[in-house]
Amino acid sequence: MRISELQAKDIVNMHTGKRLGHVGDVDINVETGYVEAIVVGGSTKMMTFFNKESEFIVPWTHIVKIGSDVILVNLYEPDPE
Repeated sequence: MRISELQAKDIVNMHTGKRLGHVGDVDINVETGYVEAIVVGGSTKMMTFFNKESEFIVPWTHIVKIGSDVILVNLYEPDPE
């Protein structure tokens, strides 16, 4: 699978059903050649200061399923109190 194919998919947290964004980049271990994580957000399009998109890392071990148009991730978010 190509990185461009991953970037076209929505990333969804399976615990909340919340859409997290798209793949902005991947973290590859240069020694093994394996993908270790995906970076969500941080798109390459021009952003203004007030419209800055934040990015975060999802470890490869937290990816549950890569479907035809969605990547399901297992990210537990505790309920805010």
